[in-house]
Amino acid sequence: MRYAAVVLMKRNFRWKKSVTDMTMEIIKQYVQLTEAEMFTYFKGENTKQQLLLDAMEYSLRAGGKRIRPVLALEFCRLVGGKIECALPVAVAIEMTHTFSLIHDDLPCMDNDDIRRGKPSCHKAFDEATALLAGDALAVLPYELLARAAAKNGKDAQKIARVIVKLAECVGAYGMIGGQQIDTQFEGESMGGDALLKMYELKTSRLLQASCVCGCIMGGGSEEAINQADIYGRNLGLAFQIVDDILDITGDEKTLGKPIGSDAGNNKETYVSIYGVEAARKKAAELTDEAMKALKYFDDNEFLIILTEELLSRSK
Repeated sequence: MRYAAVVLMKRNFRWKKSVTDMTMEIIKQYVQLTEAEMFTYFKGENTKQQLLLDAMEYSLRAGGKRIRPVLALEFCRLVGGKIECALPVAVAIEMTHTFSLIHDDLPCMDNDDIRRGKPSCHKAFDEATALLAGDALAVLPYELLARAAAKNGKDAQKIARVIVKLAECVGAYGMIGGQQIDTQFEGESMGGDALLKMYELKTSRLLQASCVCGCIMGGGSEEAINQADIYGRNLGLAFQIVDDILDITGDEKTLGKPIGSDAGNNKETYVSIYGVEAARKKAAELTDEAMKALKYFDDNEFLIILTEELLSRSK
């Protein structure tokens, strides 16, 4: 059975391999499961809207860390669920994340020509097609989740709860609302507290959805769901602040996107307000808070290592 991967079933961090190697192996297997499921949608015959489907697939295949599906699958496992139950969630969240990146790169938003070392969707295709590809990837996750509920009735109630959580985290009071604040106040000073609130909406919400929805599909308790939510919030804030730091200190080739784009777009960031060293300290504090939430879960070594590596990442 394809889900019975040795590394996923038998976690032993006293391997002869390094801990980093083992972490990467687990991530690789989660990513392979997610992508195998995700790209089944794009194996149909050519249609008159094939350009749209090509643009959708192009953006999904552009790579990336796939952190959100990894978190969804791992939190499902942590609470005792079978990871295949959370696969539709992992796919839905990665599609949602990809739609947000397509739209972020558009000329009316950040106007970025490079994403993950490749031409952005609107450069590889055209602006109208990219806009529609993002729209389609915003809708498709809910179709996939509804189909999963119809196919597996015993999970229908869980999936209904997942749909509500994902919609909340993506909509006006979540990621899209955060993007609106980011756009509306471009060139203005919001101050540190308001900036963190915007980060919470724009970045943390989808990470929170990944962790919480994984717990839901795994049958986790309400307290497990709450701790997963706390973890995702703090991880997301730390993740965004590290992004701010890398936009100043990172290497463009390693990052796969232009550096200095925040300053070029006249955007206020945690670094522009407090400086690099204070930003590093705040990211470390938020990571510590995320780690505290992980203490609730047994067999949490993989997530501890992953969380530490996200703090010290170079891309």
